[in-house]
Amino acid sequence: MAENTNFKVQHKRRRNQQTDYKQRLELLKSGKPRAVVRTSNKHTKMHLSFYQEEGDENAYFTSTEELEGYGWNHHTGNLPAAYLAGFLMGSRAEEDEAILDIGLQEYKQGSRVFAAVKGMNDAGLEVPAGEAFPEEERIEGHHIEEMTGENVPENFEDVKEKIRGEN
Repeated sequence: MAENTNFKVQHKRRRNQQTDYKQRLELLKSGKPRAVVRTSNKHTKMHLSFYQEEGDENAYFTSTEELEGYGWNHHTGNLPAAYLAGFLMGSRAEEDEAILDIGLQEYKQGSRVFAAVKGMNDAGLEVPAGEAFPEEERIEGHHIEEMTGENVPENFEDVKEKIRGEN
């Protein structure tokens, strides 16, 4: 067995690529709630997370799966769905501002993460993100309409009005 080695074993969640503790500490120092956004191929999920000593408290959970209840009849893993889910969460949240937490995901301009953040901002939850937002035509789904012929922009506006009318 080796002795006097300089190797330091990382925390388990860091080794398993689940938590960046340096980034987490910087986010917690802000004192603001964290707007956590996670994406998969099928859905975009988000919630506000509040720091507590015994563990983070998660509130206002929203997923693109919920959009079906508002009349969304398209794929839930695209930009318009991410924007609408962010809009839904922003309209539910009672807070005025939050800070973005994307975890170990890559920071990519125009991605679903920033479409969700734009939805939160448009609903009244201020989440700073610079100029990383996607173009308005992509958020409304015009690029999907061109490729598939589905009438995404019209459905997008209908769902957005239903969410706005609910809150």
